[in-house]
Amino acid sequence: MKKFQLSAEPRTNLGKKAAKALRAEGKIPVVLNGGEIIDLPYTGTLAPGEKIVTIDEDAKKGLITTDLTVTNEAVRKLVYTPDIFAIELEVNGKKRMAVLKDIQFHPVKDNILHMDLLEVNDTKPVVIEVPVSLEGHAEGVKAGGKLSLSMKKLKVRAPYTAIPERLVINVDNLGLGKTLQVGELNFEGLELVNAKNAVVCAVQLTRAARGAAAAAAAGK
Repeated sequence: MKKFQLSAEPRTNLGKKAAKALRAEGKIPVVLNGGEIIDLPYTGTLAPGEKIVTIDEDAKKGLITTDLTVTNEAVRKLVYTPDIFAIELEVNGKKRMAVLKDIQFHPVKDNILHMDLLEVNDTKPVVIEVPVSLEGHAEGVKAGGKLSLSMKKLKVRAPYTAIPERLVINVDNLGLGKTLQVGELNFEGLELVNAKNAVVCAVQLTRAARGAAAAAAAGK
């Protein structure tokens, strides 16, 4: 996976009014999730922007999350691209690795309202959508069919260091009128989490292919 360097500032002034003011300045509210799990009550010192979210009241466990701000310009090449990135995030003078988890866009203006990042490490599995790339010349296309890609991205689970920039699928053996489903795919070190019967790609019958098939059947 490609690396993307991003600097962020801690955000201590929270709430809708503060978030609106940030957006007016060309900035985006961000939450960094997936931080350290701690015992409650917590007696340590939190860095600026950090807060504790209770994840298990019975076990008295909490999770440290961090509220941040970034500029629109800083994330433009991270968001408006089909590529996926491992984010080298610098905040509070420290560098942390993260991936993009979710983005909220304005329903009309389409500008970014909010971003969620997920902190990662070399061993912790994460789920990321990875672009699909088809290679080869399908048998069905040679017979007059048309190759269509139904799923441009697939969800995979693995440590971020094992996730490729794209999933390459060979379609040489895909026949006319046939489909390739998620359950038929296998990538070493990766777990596909989409529904197994979801169709990734297919070779559809075209009008010309139907005519050729009908003519061949009539000639028998």
